[in-house]
Amino acid sequence: MAVALVVREWQAVEGLSEADQLYLQRLVLRGSEKPGGLNRPVFAFRNGALYAQNYVGIVETPRGTVIEILPKVDLGDSATRTTLLSMLRDWRGLGEARIETAAIRAIRRFNMLEAFVRLFLESVVLLTRRGLARAYRPKEENLTCLRGRILFPRHIRENLVDRSRFYVGYEEFTVDRPANRLIHRTLLRLAQVVRQPENRQRIHQLRIAFSGVPASTNIQHDWTRYRLDRSMRHYEPVMAWVELFLQQRGLATFSGHHLSRALLFPMEEVFEDFVTSAFRKHQRAFSVGSQGPSLPFLQDQAGQLMLHLKPDITLSQGNKVQFVVDTKWKHIDPHTANHGVSSADAYQLYAYGTRYGCQCVALLYPKNSTFHRSVRFRFQTGGLQLVRFPFDVAKPESAVGDVIQLLAPDKVAADAA
Repeated sequence: MAVALVVREWQAVEGLSEADQLYLQRLVLRGSEKPGGLNRPVFAFRNGALYAQNYVGIVETPRGTVIEILPKVDLGDSATRTTLLSMLRDWRGLGEARIETAAIRAIRRFNMLEAFVRLFLESVVLLTRRGLARAYRPKEENLTCLRGRILFPRHIRENLVDRSRFYVGYEEFTVDRPANRLIHRTLLRLAQVVRQPENRQRIHQLRIAFSGVPASTNIQHDWTRYRLDRSMRHYEPVMAWVELFLQQRGLATFSGHHLSRALLFPMEEVFEDFVTSAFRKHQRAFSVGSQGPSLPFLQDQAGQLMLHLKPDITLSQGNKVQFVVDTKWKHIDPHTANHGVSSADAYQLYAYGTRYGCQCVALLYPKNSTFHRSVRFRFQTGGLQLVRFPFDVAKPESAVGDVIQLLAPDKVAADAA
Protein backbone atom coordinates (compact mmCIF):
# COMPACT_ATOMS: atom_id res chain seq x y z
CA MET A 1 0.00 0.00 0.00
CA ALA A 2 1.33 3.44 -0.90
CA VAL A 3 2.54 5.60 1.98
CA ALA A 4 1.45 9.25 2.27
CA LEU A 5 3.55 11.60 4.37
CA VAL A 6 2.84 15.23 5.28
CA VAL A 7 5.70 17.56 6.12
CA ARG A 8 6.08 21.32 6.51
CA GLU A 9 8.68 23.47 4.84
CA TRP A 10 12.04 23.48 6.62
CA GLN A 11 11.07 20.37 8.58
CA ALA A 12 12.74 16.96 8.45
CA VAL A 13 10.97 14.27 6.40
CA GLU A 14 10.17 11.42 8.79
CA GLY A 15 8.58 8.04 8.16
CA LEU A 16 10.40 7.21 4.91
CA SER A 17 11.32 3.62 4.18
CA GLU A 18 15.02 2.87 3.98
CA ALA A 19 14.79 2.52 0.18
CA ASP A 20 13.04 5.88 -0.25
CA GLN A 21 15.45 7.55 2.16
CA LEU A 22 18.46 6.27 0.19
CA TYR A 23 16.86 7.20 -3.14
CA LEU A 24 16.16 10.82 -2.15
CA GLN A 25 19.48 11.10 -0.36
CA ARG A 26 21.33 10.09 -3.53
CA LEU A 27 19.40 12.67 -5.54
CA VAL A 28 20.31 15.42 -3.08
CA LEU A 29 23.98 14.49 -2.95
CA ARG A 30 24.14 14.36 -6.75
CA GLY A 31 22.30 17.68 -7.00
CA SER A 32 19.73 16.13 -9.36
CA GLU A 33 16.42 16.46 -7.52
CA LYS A 34 15.52 19.67 -9.32
CA PRO A 35 12.19 19.22 -11.13
CA GLY A 36 11.95 20.25 -14.76
CA GLY A 37 11.49 24.01 -15.09
CA LEU A 38 12.62 24.66 -11.51
CA ASN A 39 16.11 25.76 -10.54
CA ARG A 40 16.55 25.01 -6.84
CA PRO A 41 16.63 21.72 -4.93
CA VAL A 42 13.50 20.45 -3.22
CA PHE A 43 15.32 18.75 -0.35
CA ALA A 44 18.46 19.36 1.69
CA PHE A 45 20.44 16.64 3.45
CA ARG A 46 21.78 17.69 6.85
CA ASN A 47 22.95 15.65 9.84
CA GLY A 48 21.64 12.43 8.34
CA ALA A 49 18.11 13.78 7.71
CA LEU A 50 16.21 15.10 4.69
CA TYR A 51 14.65 18.55 4.97
CA ALA A 52 12.01 20.06 2.67
CA GLN A 53 12.92 23.49 1.33
CA ASN A 54 12.07 26.10 -1.33
CA TYR A 55 8.89 24.47 -2.67
CA VAL A 56 5.50 23.22 -1.52
CA GLY A 57 3.38 20.59 -3.20
CA ILE A 58 3.69 16.88 -3.89
CA VAL A 59 6.68 14.61 -4.50
CA GLU A 60 6.26 10.92 -5.34
CA THR A 61 9.08 8.38 -5.17
CA PRO A 62 9.44 5.40 -7.56
CA ARG A 63 8.05 3.12 -4.82
CA GLY A 64 4.83 5.16 -4.68
CA THR A 65 5.49 7.05 -1.45
CA VAL A 66 3.78 10.45 -1.64
CA ILE A 67 5.37 13.32 0.28
CA GLU A 68 3.13 16.36 0.64
CA ILE A 69 5.03 19.54 1.52
CA LEU A 70 2.84 22.23 3.12
CA PRO A 71 3.75 25.86 3.89
CA LYS A 72 5.23 26.51 7.32
CA VAL A 73 2.36 28.54 8.71
CA ASP A 74 0.60 27.99 12.03
CA LEU A 75 -2.61 26.38 10.82
CA GLY A 76 -3.97 22.85 10.77
CA ASP A 77 -3.26 20.73 7.68
CA SER A 78 -6.73 21.28 6.18
CA ALA A 79 -6.67 25.04 6.85
CA THR A 80 -3.14 25.25 5.50
CA ARG A 81 -4.19 23.61 2.23
CA THR A 82 -7.10 26.05 2.00
CA THR A 83 -4.80 29.02 2.57
CA LEU A 84 -2.27 27.74 0.04
CA LEU A 85 -4.94 27.25 -2.61
CA SER A 86 -6.16 30.80 -1.93
CA MET A 87 -2.62 32.08 -2.39
CA LEU A 88 -2.18 30.15 -5.62
CA ARG A 89 -5.20 31.94 -7.13
CA ASP A 90 -2.91 34.95 -7.62
CA TRP A 91 0.20 33.05 -8.71
CA ARG A 92 1.43 34.09 -12.16
CA GLY A 93 2.25 30.46 -13.01
CA LEU A 94 -1.41 29.43 -13.24
CA GLY A 95 -2.18 31.84 -16.08
CA GLU A 96 -5.88 31.58 -16.95
CA ALA A 97 -6.46 28.54 -14.73
CA ARG A 98 -9.11 29.35 -12.15
CA ILE A 99 -9.46 28.33 -8.52
CA GLU A 100 -12.93 29.22 -7.32
CA THR A 101 -13.67 29.79 -3.64
CA ALA A 102 -16.34 27.07 -3.57
CA ALA A 103 -13.88 24.63 -5.12
CA ILE A 104 -11.29 25.39 -2.43
CA ARG A 105 -13.75 24.42 0.30
CA ALA A 106 -14.63 21.21 -1.52
CA ILE A 107 -11.06 19.98 -2.09
CA ARG A 108 -9.24 21.11 1.05
CA ARG A 109 -9.17 17.49 2.29
CA PHE A 110 -7.22 16.37 -0.81
CA ASN A 111 -3.46 16.44 -1.12
CA MET A 112 -2.13 19.08 -3.49
CA LEU A 113 -1.82 16.90 -6.57
CA GLU A 114 -5.31 15.46 -6.18
CA ALA A 115 -6.67 18.95 -5.49
CA PHE A 116 -5.27 20.37 -8.71
CA VAL A 117 -6.39 17.37 -10.70
CA ARG A 118 -9.89 17.88 -9.29
CA LEU A 119 -9.87 21.54 -10.36
CA PHE A 120 -8.78 20.56 -13.86
CA LEU A 121 -11.44 17.86 -14.12
CA GLU A 122 -14.16 20.26 -13.00
CA SER A 123 -13.13 22.71 -15.72
CA VAL A 124 -13.25 19.92 -18.31
CA VAL A 125 -16.73 18.90 -17.13
CA LEU A 126 -17.97 22.47 -17.69
CA LEU A 127 -16.37 22.45 -21.12
CA THR A 128 -18.07 19.20 -22.17
CA ARG A 129 -21.44 20.54 -21.04
CA ARG A 130 -21.03 23.39 -23.52
CA GLY A 131 -19.93 20.93 -26.16
CA LEU A 132 -16.55 20.10 -27.66
CA ALA A 133 -15.39 22.52 -30.30
CA ARG A 134 -15.55 21.20 -33.85
CA ALA A 135 -13.99 22.30 -37.11
CA TYR A 136 -14.12 21.35 -40.77
CA ARG A 137 -11.20 19.20 -41.82
CA PRO A 138 -10.48 18.00 -45.38
CA LYS A 139 -10.64 14.25 -45.77
CA GLU A 140 -10.18 11.75 -48.59
CA GLU A 141 -11.74 8.27 -48.65
CA ASN A 142 -12.71 5.47 -51.01
CA LEU A 143 -16.43 5.09 -50.30
CA THR A 144 -19.32 3.03 -51.63
CA CYS A 145 -21.43 6.19 -51.87
CA LEU A 146 -20.83 9.57 -53.40
CA ARG A 147 -19.90 12.25 -50.88
CA GLY A 148 -18.33 15.61 -51.63
CA ARG A 149 -16.52 15.58 -54.95
CA ILE A 150 -14.84 12.79 -56.91
CA LEU A 151 -11.06 13.05 -57.10
CA PHE A 152 -10.77 11.63 -60.62
CA PRO A 153 -7.03 10.86 -60.89
CA ARG A 154 -7.06 8.89 -57.64
CA HIS A 155 -10.54 7.45 -58.37
CA ILE A 156 -9.39 5.99 -61.68
CA ARG A 157 -6.24 4.55 -60.11
CA GLU A 158 -8.04 2.99 -57.15
CA ASN A 159 -11.32 1.90 -58.76
CA LEU A 160 -10.46 0.91 -62.31
CA VAL A 161 -11.80 -2.59 -61.65
CA ASP A 162 -14.27 -2.00 -58.83
CA ARG A 163 -16.87 0.37 -60.30
CA SER A 164 -18.95 0.29 -57.08
CA ARG A 165 -16.69 2.68 -55.19
CA PHE A 166 -15.90 6.38 -55.39
CA TYR A 167 -12.67 8.01 -54.29
CA VAL A 168 -13.90 11.33 -52.94
CA GLY A 169 -12.75 14.39 -51.07
CA TYR A 170 -14.97 16.17 -48.59
CA GLU A 171 -14.85 18.28 -45.43
CA GLU A 172 -15.74 16.60 -42.16
CA PHE A 173 -17.10 18.55 -39.20
CA THR A 174 -15.06 16.85 -36.47
CA VAL A 175 -13.96 17.17 -32.85
CA ASP A 176 -10.48 16.02 -33.86
CA ARG A 177 -8.79 19.34 -33.11
CA PRO A 178 -5.42 20.05 -31.46
CA ALA A 179 -6.97 21.45 -28.26
CA ASN A 180 -9.21 18.42 -27.81
CA ARG A 181 -6.31 16.05 -28.50
CA LEU A 182 -4.21 17.78 -25.85
CA ILE A 183 -7.01 17.58 -23.28
CA HIS A 184 -7.45 13.85 -23.99
CA ARG A 185 -3.68 13.31 -23.59
CA THR A 186 -3.79 15.11 -20.24
CA LEU A 187 -6.61 12.84 -19.05
CA LEU A 188 -4.59 9.76 -20.02
CA ARG A 189 -1.51 11.04 -18.22
CA LEU A 190 -3.38 11.91 -15.05
CA ALA A 191 -5.13 8.54 -15.05
CA GLN A 192 -1.72 7.00 -14.33
CA VAL A 193 -0.97 9.12 -11.25
CA VAL A 194 -4.20 9.90 -9.38
CA ARG A 195 -5.35 7.69 -6.52
CA GLN A 196 -8.33 9.58 -5.10
CA PRO A 197 -11.46 7.52 -6.00
CA GLU A 198 -13.59 10.55 -6.97
CA ASN A 199 -10.89 11.78 -9.35
CA ARG A 200 -10.37 8.34 -10.88
CA GLN A 201 -14.10 8.00 -11.53
CA ARG A 202 -14.31 11.47 -13.04
CA ILE A 203 -11.36 10.77 -15.35
CA HIS A 204 -13.05 7.56 -16.53
CA GLN A 205 -16.27 9.44 -17.31
CA LEU A 206 -14.42 12.16 -19.20
CA ARG A 207 -12.42 9.67 -21.23
CA ILE A 208 -15.75 8.31 -22.46
CA ALA A 209 -16.79 11.86 -23.43
CA PHE A 210 -13.52 12.20 -25.38
CA SER A 211 -13.71 8.75 -26.97
CA GLY A 212 -14.23 10.33 -30.39
CA VAL A 213 -11.05 12.38 -30.03
CA PRO A 214 -7.65 10.73 -30.56
CA ALA A 215 -5.16 11.58 -27.84
CA SER A 216 -2.27 13.75 -28.92
CA THR A 217 0.77 11.77 -30.04
CA ASN A 218 2.96 14.84 -30.56
CA ILE A 219 2.33 17.28 -27.71
CA GLN A 220 4.66 20.03 -28.91
CA HIS A 221 3.28 19.91 -32.45
CA ASP A 222 -0.34 20.13 -31.28
CA TRP A 223 0.54 22.83 -28.76
CA THR A 224 1.97 25.08 -31.47
CA ARG A 225 -1.02 24.43 -33.74
CA TYR A 226 -3.91 24.94 -31.35
CA ARG A 227 -5.70 28.28 -31.49
CA LEU A 228 -8.65 29.54 -29.47
CA ASP A 229 -11.07 31.42 -31.70
CA ARG A 230 -14.07 33.39 -30.48
CA SER A 231 -16.19 30.26 -30.26
CA MET A 232 -13.66 28.61 -27.92
CA ARG A 233 -13.29 31.17 -25.13
CA HIS A 234 -14.59 28.57 -22.67
CA TYR A 235 -11.43 26.56 -23.43
CA GLU A 236 -9.08 29.16 -21.88
CA PRO A 237 -9.11 27.91 -18.25
CA VAL A 238 -8.96 24.28 -19.40
CA MET A 239 -5.93 24.89 -21.62
CA ALA A 240 -4.19 26.71 -18.77
CA TRP A 241 -4.47 23.51 -16.72
CA VAL A 242 -3.34 21.46 -19.72
CA GLU A 243 -0.23 23.61 -19.95
CA LEU A 244 0.42 23.12 -16.24
CA PHE A 245 0.31 19.33 -16.53
CA LEU A 246 1.71 18.69 -20.02
CA GLN A 247 4.29 21.45 -20.43
CA GLN A 248 6.18 20.63 -17.21
CA ARG A 249 5.17 23.81 -15.45
CA GLY A 250 4.02 21.81 -12.45
CA LEU A 251 3.75 18.08 -13.06
CA ALA A 252 7.41 17.51 -13.76
CA THR A 253 9.99 14.75 -13.52
CA PHE A 254 13.20 14.88 -11.58
CA SER A 255 16.01 15.38 -14.06
CA GLY A 256 17.37 11.99 -15.02
CA HIS A 257 14.87 10.07 -12.90
CA HIS A 258 11.67 9.66 -14.85
CA LEU A 259 9.86 7.51 -12.30
CA SER A 260 9.46 10.30 -9.74
CA ARG A 261 6.69 12.82 -10.23
CA ALA A 262 6.21 16.16 -8.58
CA LEU A 263 3.71 19.00 -8.44
CA LEU A 264 5.70 21.81 -6.87
CA PHE A 265 5.27 25.54 -6.43
CA PRO A 266 8.00 28.11 -5.68
CA MET A 267 6.76 29.80 -2.51
CA GLU A 268 8.95 32.89 -2.92
CA GLU A 269 7.09 33.69 -6.14
CA VAL A 270 3.68 32.60 -4.82
CA PHE A 271 4.05 34.77 -1.71
CA GLU A 272 5.17 37.80 -3.73
CA ASP A 273 2.21 37.52 -6.14
CA PHE A 274 -0.23 36.96 -3.27
CA VAL A 275 0.94 40.02 -1.33
CA THR A 276 0.95 42.16 -4.49
CA SER A 277 -2.63 41.14 -5.25
CA ALA A 278 -3.65 41.79 -1.62
CA PHE A 279 -2.33 45.37 -1.79
CA ARG A 280 -4.28 45.94 -4.99
CA LYS A 281 -7.50 44.56 -3.54
CA HIS A 282 -7.50 45.90 0.00
CA GLN A 283 -6.27 49.50 -0.15
CA ARG A 284 -6.92 52.56 -2.30
CA ALA A 285 -4.41 55.05 -0.92
CA PHE A 286 -1.60 54.07 -3.31
CA SER A 287 -1.20 52.64 -6.77
CA VAL A 288 0.63 49.31 -6.67
CA GLY A 289 3.53 48.39 -8.93
CA SER A 290 4.98 44.89 -9.35
CA GLN A 291 8.61 44.30 -10.28
CA GLY A 292 9.15 47.97 -11.00
CA PRO A 293 9.36 50.69 -12.02
CA SER A 294 12.86 49.62 -12.97
CA LEU A 295 15.67 52.11 -12.28
CA PRO A 296 19.40 51.75 -13.08
CA PHE A 297 21.71 51.49 -10.10
CA LEU A 298 25.16 51.83 -11.69
CA GLN A 299 26.72 53.66 -14.62
CA ASP A 300 30.05 52.74 -16.22
CA GLN A 301 32.73 55.11 -17.57
CA ALA A 302 31.09 55.15 -20.99
CA GLY A 303 27.82 56.31 -19.48
CA GLN A 304 26.16 52.91 -19.96
CA LEU A 305 23.45 52.29 -17.36
CA MET A 306 23.61 48.91 -15.67
CA LEU A 307 22.27 46.82 -12.77
CA HIS A 308 18.64 47.89 -12.92
CA LEU A 309 16.67 47.65 -9.68
CA LYS A 310 13.27 45.94 -9.76
CA PRO A 311 11.62 45.93 -6.31
CA ASP A 312 8.90 43.39 -5.58
CA ILE A 313 6.21 45.96 -4.78
CA THR A 314 6.09 49.75 -4.98
CA LEU A 315 3.40 51.99 -3.49
CA SER A 316 3.11 55.22 -5.45
CA GLN A 317 1.11 58.41 -5.58
CA GLY A 318 1.20 60.01 -9.01
CA ASN A 319 4.70 59.50 -10.45
CA LYS A 320 6.36 59.36 -7.03
CA VAL A 321 7.24 56.05 -5.38
CA GLN A 322 6.39 56.56 -1.73
CA PHE A 323 7.27 53.14 -0.31
CA VAL A 324 9.10 50.01 -1.44
CA VAL A 325 7.87 46.67 -0.11
CA ASP A 326 10.00 43.53 -0.38
CA THR A 327 8.63 40.05 0.32
CA LYS A 328 10.69 37.17 1.71
CA TRP A 329 9.18 33.74 2.15
CA LYS A 330 11.38 32.83 5.11
CA HIS A 331 10.72 31.33 8.51
CA ILE A 332 12.42 33.83 10.80
CA ASP A 333 12.95 33.92 14.53
CA PRO A 334 12.91 37.54 15.77
CA HIS A 335 14.88 36.52 18.86
CA THR A 336 17.98 35.65 16.82
CA ALA A 337 20.77 38.04 15.85
CA ASN A 338 19.68 41.28 14.15
CA HIS A 339 16.03 40.49 15.02
CA GLY A 340 15.98 37.88 12.22
CA VAL A 341 16.79 40.37 9.44
CA SER A 342 19.66 39.18 7.24
CA SER A 343 22.36 41.62 6.18
CA ALA A 344 21.65 40.85 2.50
CA ASP A 345 17.98 41.84 2.92
CA ALA A 346 18.92 45.05 4.74
CA TYR A 347 21.45 46.00 2.04
CA GLN A 348 18.86 45.36 -0.66
CA LEU A 349 16.19 47.48 1.03
CA TYR A 350 18.68 50.28 1.66
CA ALA A 351 19.56 50.33 -2.06
CA TYR A 352 15.86 50.46 -2.96
CA GLY A 353 15.06 53.20 -0.47
CA THR A 354 17.93 55.49 -1.43
CA ARG A 355 17.51 55.01 -5.18
CA TYR A 356 13.74 55.57 -5.13
CA GLY A 357 13.94 58.41 -2.62
CA CYS A 358 11.68 56.81 0.00
CA GLN A 359 11.49 57.67 3.67
CA CYS A 360 10.47 54.15 4.66
CA VAL A 361 10.80 50.65 3.19
CA ALA A 362 9.10 47.46 4.36
CA LEU A 363 10.30 43.89 4.61
CA LEU A 364 7.42 41.38 4.77
CA TYR A 365 7.81 37.82 6.07
CA PRO A 366 5.03 35.25 6.59
CA LYS A 367 3.63 35.42 10.11
CA ASN A 368 4.34 32.49 12.43
CA SER A 369 3.98 31.65 16.12
CA THR A 370 7.24 33.37 17.09
CA PHE A 371 7.09 36.23 14.60
CA HIS A 372 3.90 38.23 15.16
CA ARG A 373 5.03 41.80 15.87
CA SER A 374 6.32 44.49 13.57
CA VAL A 375 9.54 46.34 14.36
CA ARG A 376 10.77 49.64 12.98
CA PHE A 377 14.50 50.20 12.35
CA ARG A 378 16.40 53.32 11.31
CA PHE A 379 19.40 53.14 8.99
CA GLN A 380 22.44 54.98 10.31
CA THR A 381 22.89 56.94 7.05
CA GLY A 382 20.14 59.47 6.31
CA GLY A 383 16.60 59.31 7.56
CA LEU A 384 15.57 56.06 5.83
CA GLN A 385 13.59 53.65 8.00
CA LEU A 386 12.93 49.92 7.65
CA VAL A 387 9.77 48.20 8.87
CA ARG A 388 9.93 44.46 9.45
CA PHE A 389 6.37 43.13 9.32
CA PRO A 390 4.73 39.70 9.87
CA PHE A 391 2.20 39.29 7.03
CA ASP A 392 -0.71 37.02 7.97
CA VAL A 393 -1.46 35.00 4.81
CA ALA A 394 -4.72 33.76 6.34
CA LYS A 395 -5.97 37.35 6.84
CA PRO A 396 -4.58 39.39 3.94
CA GLU A 397 -7.05 42.29 4.24
CA SER A 398 -6.19 43.10 7.84
CA ALA A 399 -2.48 42.53 7.12
CA VAL A 400 -2.53 45.09 4.31
CA GLY A 401 -4.33 47.58 6.53
CA ASP A 402 -1.71 47.14 9.25
CA VAL A 403 1.15 47.65 6.78
CA ILE A 404 -0.40 50.87 5.44
CA GLN A 405 -1.02 52.04 9.00
CA LEU A 406 2.67 51.54 9.81
CA LEU A 407 3.98 53.12 6.63
CA ALA A 408 1.57 56.02 6.24
CA PRO A 409 -0.48 56.62 9.41
CA ASP A 410 -1.34 60.17 8.32
CA LYS A 411 -2.81 58.87 5.07
CA VAL A 412 -4.93 56.30 6.90
CA ALA A 413 -6.21 58.98 9.31
CA ALA A 414 -7.09 61.27 6.40
CA ASP A 415 -9.00 58.51 4.62
CA ALA A 416 -10.89 57.67 7.81
CA ALA A 417 -11.88 61.33 8.23
